[in-house]
Parts: sequence; structure tokens; C-alpha cells
Amino acid sequence: MRTYTLHVPEGSVRGDASALERAELVRDGFSWSAFAFTVLWFLRHRLWLAALIVLLGLVGLALAGRALGLSPFAALVVTGLASLLIGLEASSLRRWTYGRRGRPARDAVIAGSQEEAEMKAVARWLDAEAPARPAAQPQAGARPVARRDEDAPFGFFPASEGGR
Repeated sequence: MRTYTLHVPEGSVRGDASALERAELVRDGFSWSAFAFTVLWFLRHRLWLAALIVLLGLVGLALAGRALGLSPFAALVVTGLASLLIGLEASSLRRWTYGRRGRPARDAVIAGSQEEAEMKAVARWLDAEAPARPAAQPQAGARPVARRDEDAPFGFFPASEGGR
């Protein structure tokens, strides 16, 4: 199962079908095509600034390797590691670019395929009364779960601090 984020134009209201015409669905995780084709992948997704930054970074890396006198094998390893980093961060750069262009992430869905993610995202977007992320219902006999303060950053556990 993969996580997908839905990016719609800023100011769009849930239930507005016309916002889905310009919506983008971005899969989270490693991108094999960005790993293999680096700059071309960014250009295909119309991420001009990210493509320029990646191109300049790769050229700078090649020039630094040549200036340091790296062997061809070492240069291959460095290029492979740079491509690995690009493959890992490509979807994050894509989400960042959409947010910068006025299409922030408005919802996240978990699905097994792109088609399933599209169906879930559209169904949740068009259901105006549904919350963006449904709350988990406690099971019978389950221990109550402490709610996280929405303004508190992740990683802080105020409920456990009193027990020290």
C-alpha cells in the first residue's frame, strides 16, 4: 500500500468538482524513473526550478569529482548515490513545487494503485461533509487514546512528562 497526496488549487472548497480538473495526485516513496532519468523526470513533471537545481548539482558534482581526481569507479559510485538521493526526494520536491505554485496538499489517501488512489481521493473530495482524515473509532474494551494537541510538534509527549 502506498500513500498519495492530493494537491488542489488554493481556495478550493471540498465538494467542488471543478477543482479536480486541475488536481494532482503525488505518490509518496522512491521514484525509479527519477532515479534513472533524473533531470528528464523533473522536466516531464514541469518542475523547472527543481530540474535546474538538480542539473546544476549534478554538473557541480561531476566537476568536483574531476578536480579531486576521482577514479572512474569512484565517480560512478558518487553519481549512483546522487541518483539514489534524487529518487528518494523526487516526490517531496514535487509536493514542494505544487505547494509553492498555489496547490497545497489537501488530503492523503492510502491505496494499492494509482487508479485506486484516484477513486478514493475523488470520492473523499466530492463528499463535502466527510472530514479530510477520518478519526479512528475506539474498539470496545480498548484503552482510551490521548489526543494530540494540534499545535504541538511531533516528537513531544506532554502526557508522559508528568510520570517522571
